[in-house]
This record gives sequence, C-alpha cells and structure tokens, in this order.
Amino acid sequence: MRTAYSVKTVRAAERELMARLPEGALMQRAAAGLAAACAGLLRRARGGVYGARVVLLVGPGDNGGDALYAGARLARRGAGVTAVPMDPERMHPGGLAALRAAGGHLARSVPQRADLVLDGLLGIGGRGGLRPAAAELVERIPPGVPVVAVDLPSGVDADTGEVAGPAVTADVTVTFGAYKPGLLIDPGASRAGVVHLVGIGLELPSPEVEALQHADVAGLLPEPTATSDKYRRGVVGIVAGSAQYPGAAVLAVAGALRGGAGAVRYVGPAAEAVLARYPETLIGPGRVQAWVVGPGLGEGRAGEVAELLAGDAAVLVDADGLRGLDAAALRARRAPTLLTPHAGEAAALLGVSRESVEAGRLDAVRMLAQRYGAAVLLKGSTTLVASGGGAVRVNPTGTPWLATAGSGDVLSGLAGSLLAGGLSGADAGAVGAYLHGLAARRVGGPLLAHQVAEALPGAWRDTSHP
Repeated sequence: MRTAYSVKTVRAAERELMARLPEGALMQRAAAGLAAACAGLLRRARGGVYGARVVLLVGPGDNGGDALYAGARLARRGAGVTAVPMDPERMHPGGLAALRAAGGHLARSVPQRADLVLDGLLGIGGRGGLRPAAAELVERIPPGVPVVAVDLPSGVDADTGEVAGPAVTADVTVTFGAYKPGLLIDPGASRAGVVHLVGIGLELPSPEVEALQHADVAGLLPEPTATSDKYRRGVVGIVAGSAQYPGAAVLAVAGALRGGAGAVRYVGPAAEAVLARYPETLIGPGRVQAWVVGPGLGEGRAGEVAELLAGDAAVLVDADGLRGLDAAALRARRAPTLLTPHAGEAAALLGVSRESVEAGRLDAVRMLAQRYGAAVLLKGSTTLVASGGGAVRVNPTGTPWLATAGSGDVLSGLAGSLLAGGLSGADAGAVGAYLHGLAARRVGGPLLAHQVAEALPGAWRDTSHP
C-alpha cells in the first residue's frame, strides 16, 4: 500500500530526525537519492552520466539545495551541470559551494540544449502556483527534454494536488521520505509523472492518505469456500432504472453479477430488459444483505430511497438516489452506508459550487463522510474514498476512457455486490473503484460501459496474479 502524509506531518518527522543527525545530513540523504535516480534515467536514455548536459532550475529554499547537491554529485561523475537560479541572491549557500567545487556553473537563462532538467524551484511548502520569475524559467525548458521534479512538481499543492496557477509537468518525481497527497490526487498526480520514493529515515504516524495496490485488494476480496452457497456469499438488491433509463438497471446488474455476491435481485420497472440480458437475476423483493439504489431512478422516487435507508441492510446510494438525503437519518443508521457522488452531486450534498469541490476534492470527500456519517466514494479523475476519521483512499487505477455513459452504474453494482459479500463501506468503495479502473485498462479505449463489466473477472484475477 502506498501511504501519503501531509506537509505538517512530514515537517514534524524531519525536525525530529534532524535533531538526531549531524547538520545537513538529511539533505545529503535526499540529494544522494535524487542523484541516483537521475543517473539511472541518464543511463537508460544515453548510456551513462559522463558527458550528459544537466540543467538545474533552482529556487531559494531547501528544495533548491537538494537540486544543487544532487547536481554536484552528477558533476563529479562527469556531467556538465548548469544551475539557473530563480533569484541569484537567494540560493542555498552550501549547495552552491558544492556545485562550484564539483565543476558546475551558473547561468542567467535556461540553456536550449540539455539531456535532463531538474525542477528545484519550489518545495512542499509552496502554495498558489508558480510566481512569474519561476514560471518564466519553466516556459524556457527545451521541448522534449525529460524533467525530474525534486520532491514535488513546483506549483502543485503537496497536501491536496491542487494547481492554482502555472506549474511544472514532470516526467519523473523523486520524492523524499514519504509520498505526499498531491502526488496521488489529480490534477497534481497528472503533473508528477512516474513517482520514485527515496527513503531518508523518517518515522511517520498513521497516514492521512493511502492507495491500495494489487496485494491489498486481493486480501480484501471475498472468496467462496467449500461450504459456501449463494446465500452465504451474499445477495445484493438493485433498485435502479426507469422508463427513461432502463439501461442503468442493466448496467448496475452487470456490475453486481461480477462483484462476488452469490445472487443479484432486481426490483424496478426494467425487469424485462434486465432478464433479457441477464437471466441469472432474481426479480422482485426479497431478503438481501445490501441494496444499490439510484442509478437511472429518475425523479419522484425519494420514498423508495428513504425506505431502504430505514432498513437494517447495507445500502449504496448513487445518482438520482442522492437527491435530498437526510443527513441526520444517515448518521443514525447502524448498517453500512456508501454514497457514490460525482463532483456535481457532491456539490449539491454540501451546498457548495461544483468548482469548489473540484478545486478541493480531498476536503470535499472528508466533509461528506463527516456530515452524512457514511463512507463516501467521490468519483472523478482521481476517485477518493473517505470514511470516519481514517485515511482517505486514493484509487490508483483507471483511464480517462471511463468518462462515458453508464460506467458509474457498473461501479455501483460492483461495489454493492462487495458490500453484500461482507466488506465495509470504505473497503467496498475502494476495492470496487480499483477493479473498475483495472477492468477499464484491460479494455482500452474507446470503451463502452458494458465492456468494463465484462472485463471485471479478468481484473479480479489480475490482483491475485500481478
């Protein structure tokens, strides 16, 4: 599992470690890891470090110091290293001295010939995008030259992934001590490229953000035993679809049938369409372990949603079912509840603008979980899952091709089936999103929602056989 920590937490761990180390030792650890990662890139790209042209974009803080010390190490291995400061009067003195002693030099402008550029302009404390002087340097990076970000792409908010102005787009980010949330959450994650973690000896508490990996998902997936029957494996009920949107019911059932539950029960006006496609489906009311309500439901059916939420089975609420939810009633529930809004639906639940949700997705999903007392899966380019006061889970799988009609219905059915199989709301949401994204990758693109459902068994197997 990848775990990420806020700037405040990382800074505290750094201070604690620095108190036990000689002065400058922590920066040297970071610089050594950064230089090693850069050397590996140069070796793969051009056969080695010797003779490579390396450009450092240097800010005034410790981030710039990391770049300068790493540049000195590369210069000692035969690279031609040029440092371009954002502010020549404010450079890390020790790093600058080390670079000069190793044969590196300064320049006023970015050279137009380079094999590698290091972005050391802003560290994890930067906020609000690049200032004009830094943005001008970034604009002058030669096209096609690989960019390595030092700890975090400059201009990305380390705690949230927000990009509030000009920012660096890196091919590789070498981050120190721990992943930062902004490296895992879009739009920052899209700016980070491949993230390489360098351990520097930090002792960290419980994470604020985490991302499941194959082994984590495999450990959570419900598996039948020799004594299992369809009822012991769980029954998921689907309340979805309408005369206008019968396909939503079909797609939700498609996801549910491939989510590990022993049986899928459908209740709604699209029974004929569901049976025509999936004759395995049970039709009509009956006992279930979890309900999925909302996909394609249309207006005027809030009573059905309220009735299910008043019961003692787990409930996943999506799409039209999210309208007008009673926060107090949800907080009073004892059974697991999972809400799966997109940004617009989340904005309505919080009474804010969609833009504010998109700009602060991490805060939004935490506020939703707290206000409604439920697990919340916030869909988007980076899907987030929050529940209670624990770590927010970031989904690392998926593809932009999933932005297509009906894919959310498949996800709802899948996650609901996992709920029926005994997973908690947070686990069902996180595992469902992971498999959903993995299935979409298997399909490629352009894709249709039903193809994602059909690829789910293969995605399920992939987690056990990576």
